[in-house]
Amino acid sequence: MPRHWRFASHDRGVVERLTREMGCSPLLAQVLAARGIENGQQGKQFLSAKMTDLHHPDQLPGISEAADRIVAAIRAGRRITIYGDYDVDGVTATSILWHCVKLAGGTVDYYIPSRLEEGYGLNLDAIRTLYEEDPSRLVVTVDCGICSIEEAALARQLGLELIITDHHTMTDTLPDAAVNVHPRLPGSNYPFPELCGAGVAFKLAWAISLRLGDGVKASPRMKAFLISSVALAAMGTVADVVPLVGENRILVKFGLKSLAETGIPGLEYLMKVAGIEKEKTLSAEDIGFSLAPRINAAGRLGQARLAVELLTTDNRQRAAQLADYVDQLNKNRQTVERRMFRLAKELIEAHPEWSEHGGLVIAHEEFHPGVMGIVASRVAEAYQKPTIIIATSPDGGIAQGSGRTCWGFDLHAGIAACSDLLEGFGGHRAAAGLRIQQNRIDEFREAFAQQVGVGEGEGGKAEPDLFIDAEVMLHDLTTQAVRELEQLGPFGAAHRRPVFSISKAQLADAPVTMGGGNRHLSLKLRDRDRVIRCVAFGKGDWADEIAQAQGPLAFCFSAGINYYRGFESVELHLHDWQVSTVGQSTAPPVEAIAD
Repeated sequence: MPRHWRFASHDRGVVERLTREMGCSPLLAQVLAARGIENGQQGKQFLSAKMTDLHHPDQLPGISEAADRIVAAIRAGRRITIYGDYDVDGVTATSILWHCVKLAGGTVDYYIPSRLEEGYGLNLDAIRTLYEEDPSRLVVTVDCGICSIEEAALARQLGLELIITDHHTMTDTLPDAAVNVHPRLPGSNYPFPELCGAGVAFKLAWAISLRLGDGVKASPRMKAFLISSVALAAMGTVADVVPLVGENRILVKFGLKSLAETGIPGLEYLMKVAGIEKEKTLSAEDIGFSLAPRINAAGRLGQARLAVELLTTDNRQRAAQLADYVDQLNKNRQTVERRMFRLAKELIEAHPEWSEHGGLVIAHEEFHPGVMGIVASRVAEAYQKPTIIIATSPDGGIAQGSGRTCWGFDLHAGIAACSDLLEGFGGHRAAAGLRIQQNRIDEFREAFAQQVGVGEGEGGKAEPDLFIDAEVMLHDLTTQAVRELEQLGPFGAAHRRPVFSISKAQLADAPVTMGGGNRHLSLKLRDRDRVIRCVAFGKGDWADEIAQAQGPLAFCFSAGINYYRGFESVELHLHDWQVSTVGQSTAPPVEAIAD
C-alpha cells in the first residue's frame, strides 16, 4: 500500500533560535521544532527529564491501601503470592514485587498461568488451588485482573485476600477485590494514566519501600533496590508498547542506565546471549528487539515461570543456564513465527474479498496460540490493517485469538463493539486477546471489518501517512549529529525516532537481502563522497524492486549509531522509498537552514 509522505513545516526563525540557545546542531533543532519546541528553555527541559519528575506513588488510585496491606502481611509472616501474566510486562512486574517483598523479609512466591493451558489472567481453578494450599495467603495480581469479576467474587466468597493491580481497559463493573490499583480507576485524577503493568508494580514497590522506611524516605537498602528495579520497569514499558511519554519515558530513560549497570544475574546473562556489548549505550530498541523477545518466547511457549526465575534468581550458574534456555526458546519461536506468517499470507491471498475489509481476521488450526500476537503484528504492518489471528482446533469449540493494531485504530474498542459474538476479550488500544466459538468466526470477521470502517466508509484510512521531520543530505548525518539526536530518546510508541528523507539518492551498490529466509534488506546510499549503509528489517522483498526502479530514488529513514567490535558508524533504518520526482518536497534541507 503506498504511503503518503508528510513533511513537517518549520519556522526558520525557531530553528535558528533553538540552534543558538541550545548550542546544538541544526538537525536536532529542526526535529525539536517539528515537535512543537519553540525555544531553548523548552528544549533543555524536555531533554533533561529527571527521576524526581515521577509522581509520588501514593497518588496512584488504590496504592496506599494496597501498600499498607502488603506491609501488614510481611510483618505478620503471611505468604504473599504474586499472580502475574506470561508476557514481558507481566514477568517483569512479577519480578519487581517479588524482589521487593523478599528484600523486606517477607515470605513470597509467584504464580504465572500457562498461556497454552490456562490462558490470560486470573482463572477460577487457580484461585481455588491457591486458597486450598494456604487460605491465609495474600494474592497480589500484576498486569491482570481488572476484568476478572467472577474470579474476584470467588476469592471474596472463599475469604482469600486479593489485591488487583493492572493497567488494561476495564469494564463498567470493577472486581470485588480487597483493593483495586489502576491508574484510570473511576474518579481518578492521577496525572499519567498510561503506565504499564510493570510501571504500576514499580510504583507499588516504591510505596511499600516508603512504609518500610520512615514513611517519607526508603531505607538505603530499599532505595538501591528501587534504582535497580527501574531496569525491569523499563523492559515491561517498552515491551508493552505503551506511549513513551511522561512517566513512561522517564522510567525507560533511567531504566536503560540501570540495565547497563544491573546487578541482577539473569539480566547480565540475558544481555550476553542477546549479543549486547557492555560498553554500548543501551536504547529502547535493545529491549524491544533483543531482550524482550527472549523473555516473551518463554511465555509464548508455555515456560513463563522460567522467565521469572531468570529475573529473580541470585544463583549465577542457574541464571546462565536459564538465559541460554530462553535464547533457544526464542529461536524456536522464530521458526514457528516464520511458518505462521507464511501461512497467514497464503490465506489472505486465497481470499481476495478480504482486500475490501478494513481489518483482517485470520483463523487456522495450524496457528500456534503462543505466537499469535507477534504474527498479528507482522501482518498488520505488512498489510496496514488491524489484524486478529485466531488459533482453531479440529475439535471445534472455543478458539483463542490475539490482535494488533496500526495507524492508531483503537483495537480494544473495535473488538468490544463485537463482544456479543465473543466468549470473552481484554487488552488495550494497541493489543488485545479474545475467545470465540469457532462457528462464529466468519460472522465476527464481517462485524470487525465494519468496526474498522473501511467496508462501511467510516473511519477507514486508505494510505497510512509517514511523517517526516526534515529532508536532509547524507553529509548532515555526521556521527556527532546523530549521537546528539539520541538525547531525544528513548523512542517508542507516541514518541518515535526522528524520520528523515533524502531525494535523488544514488545506490553505491546493488541492494542485497540478509537474515533468515532473506527477510531483511541491506543497501548503501551515496551522496557525493559520503556513503552510508541502510537496512530495512522485514523488507527483503524490496531488494529487487529497488534494483529495477528507473530514475533517481527518494528514501525515508531514521538514523542511528551502529556499534560493532568497538567501532561506531552511522546506520540508516529504511521506512519507505519511492521514485524521486522534481519538486517532491517543499521542506528545505538542513544544510540550507544552517546557512
